[in-house]
Amino acid sequence: MDRKGWNGVTPRESLDELAELSTTAGGIVVGEGIQRLGAPAAATFIGSGKALEYAGECREKEVDTIIFDEELSPAQSRNLEKIFDCKILDRTSLILDIFAMRARTREGKMQVELAQLQHLLPRLTRFWSHLSRQKGGIGMRGDGETQLETDRRRVQVRIEKIQEELETVRKQRATQRQGRQRSLWPLASIVGYTNAGKSTMLNCLTGASVLVEDKLFATLDPTTRRLRLPTNQNVLLSDTVGFIRKLPHRLVEAFKATLEEVVRADLLLHVVDISHPQAFEQIEAVNSVLEELEAGGKPTLMIFNKIDRMSGDGVLQRYRDQYPNSVAISATKEIGIEALLQELGNALRPSRDFLELNVPHENSGVMARLYAIGQVVECDYSGPSTRVKARVPPHLRSEFQAFLEG
Repeated sequence: MDRKGWNGVTPRESLDELAELSTTAGGIVVGEGIQRLGAPAAATFIGSGKALEYAGECREKEVDTIIFDEELSPAQSRNLEKIFDCKILDRTSLILDIFAMRARTREGKMQVELAQLQHLLPRLTRFWSHLSRQKGGIGMRGDGETQLETDRRRVQVRIEKIQEELETVRKQRATQRQGRQRSLWPLASIVGYTNAGKSTMLNCLTGASVLVEDKLFATLDPTTRRLRLPTNQNVLLSDTVGFIRKLPHRLVEAFKATLEEVVRADLLLHVVDISHPQAFEQIEAVNSVLEELEAGGKPTLMIFNKIDRMSGDGVLQRYRDQYPNSVAISATKEIGIEALLQELGNALRPSRDFLELNVPHENSGVMARLYAIGQVVECDYSGPSTRVKARVPPHLRSEFQAFLEG
């Protein structure tokens, strides 16, 4: 492996994150190792010699689980289990296990189960290697092969069942989205690397009670709350699952129903843990997943969180110079929230026309409509009619045309 690995991240940095993932899953890290190869070994990924060396160390330390930072093929997993004589996991399996542990809603659990089954299907062989695989003619197959085929059918049937149920969920979400669109409130989706502080920011802005922990993937299930800006504009904020480097593709596919909120959003709020030493690499990792979701070109407001953990302003200023109109906050200390609300309103403002209306006092329904779908900036009731300054979606301008000349 080169000194710089995936997306500019060194093997050392990647191993540190793997250790954090392992701790999140409830494991205790007792050792680690790096094997530098031009290409992974086909049979054992790290080479048989290095595998035997590590296996000896693991037996001395009574290790019961080995975790690799890359995805292993089914054959590599089987070969490594024979050498190490203990459980072998890869990065994908570990992340799936954490997702299974964190999922709370029925939808979240279904999405995790789908990803787990898709990952398991090509690996079923190793679970039945202890049974007979000999063939004795038609109807006389070994118990292991018969059971293997049965399990494969069961897994495939379950995958199809979950996919049908998630398609129903996707349709329900589309219906809910249409209902929200009728109110014409813009949708802003919060995205970012796992543990960047997305849920903390949502709680701070809207008073939501989303679980907050200093752990990777503390929350998986999406939460949408209404936020009323100081300019009286209503915005829907949607929290999403955190991203991570090398996020398993099948996990992205399984969570498509949830992540559609990102695709449909009018604005993305990209939350970055500015205190993290690999903040730039984390930004790139999030952008990579957004590209995979076909949401890479959306209007984005960069939010640099956890400034209370910074010892100086130099690093922060470099990031703000690179990302103009960004906002620096501390969600836990509620620092910079007013500036965030102001910039959020500015980011959404181009999608609204500024109107000055004279609305007769008896037309209370018009005022209610303006408050529901618009951004009422100023309102004067003292004259013969109500003088209103508001921003509304351009395609609704004609609805208020009669009051523009009043």
